[in-house]
Amino acid sequence: MSKTIDKFNEHVMMTYGRLDIVLDKGEGRTATDEDGKEYIDFGSGIGTNSLGYCNDEWADAVCAQVRSIQHTSNYYYTTVQADFADMLCTATGYQKVFFGNSGAEANECAIKLARKYSFDKYGKEAERNIIITLVNSFHGRTIATLSATGQDVFHNYFFPFVPGFVNVEANNIADLKAKLAENKGKVCAVMFELVQGEGGVCPLTKEFVDAIFEECAKEDILTICDEVQTGIGRTGAVLTSKLFGVKPNITTLAKGLAGGVPIGACLADEKCCDVLTKSTHGSTFGGNPIACAGGKVVIGKVSDPAFIAEINRKAELFRSLLSEIDEVEGVDGLGLMIGVRLKTKKAAEILGECAKNGLLILTAKDKLRFLPPLTITDEEIKKGIAILAKLLA
Repeated sequence: MSKTIDKFNEHVMMTYGRLDIVLDKGEGRTATDEDGKEYIDFGSGIGTNSLGYCNDEWADAVCAQVRSIQHTSNYYYTTVQADFADMLCTATGYQKVFFGNSGAEANECAIKLARKYSFDKYGKEAERNIIITLVNSFHGRTIATLSATGQDVFHNYFFPFVPGFVNVEANNIADLKAKLAENKGKVCAVMFELVQGEGGVCPLTKEFVDAIFEECAKEDILTICDEVQTGIGRTGAVLTSKLFGVKPNITTLAKGLAGGVPIGACLADEKCCDVLTKSTHGSTFGGNPIACAGGKVVIGKVSDPAFIAEINRKAELFRSLLSEIDEVEGVDGLGLMIGVRLKTKKAAEILGECAKNGLLILTAKDKLRFLPPLTITDEEIKKGIAILAKLLA
């Protein structure tokens, strides 16, 4: 056992099922461990290293910002945060943004924003504070976002949960309408992922998404789209909502937004962008200059239609190569957010075998999950799939 692993296990809480790999450095789409072994990365830090490891333009921007000013707090303005907010809102079509540090923080902001919108407009007495979320959803690990998450597997141990969340079965329009009717006058928002990531890379149907927007419009109910995992080019568009032809009132982002530096963002449209006012929300590190500098490079890339076209082309290559493997029952997801259903083998076992053979992948429920860097090359895709195909033979 590595001395690093021994030291790690002695002092770090054991909240993760880690592989016995100590990653030491990375370049492009290749990670290298402390013994010099190289790995093709199909996981990109669970979708955070959107431009791969240490992209030159990204690294130069982050390092320049570190040497300029690394943190100020939000008592003050910074040019880099102003520029990043402008780029992000322009690229996504939203009016304003709140910056935090993670997807959970972005979703906490969205929950507070939605409840305050109804509080301001309908009054405290209306108790219009229920947020409908979906069965099999995942919105974070804070108590509030865990309460919003529609998976019992995450709920044990941490009772009591925050009240005011009602779950609807994904892609079940009848259930959606029934729960809205049961809670008529009490619902302030419907919150959803367009592709349920931790839930198993399961896309919503266009019909169900359209029903959400149609029903919410009838009762002035806000729509919240959690694009923490799907956003910023991952599914082959700047926002996945564009692929569904809708614009939620609120969209949350994190993961790949800053290329590997912690960040969260809650975007709001004209209807609700001024709901959160002075002292109603905050984040010490939110809008940190280093994260904003990294984010500017990422947004600059994914705003380029040619870059997005390449994501979609490479996604088709992935699917084509995977379809040639007999053990693969099917492929789910959108763009470079890929879930692989297997016929007989266990995803967790294949994850470990892939790592031993120089390929880093992820799992989601009983599926293999790939969230490769958006910059991955055809050669790297073919090499990685060849490793997988050999293990699945």
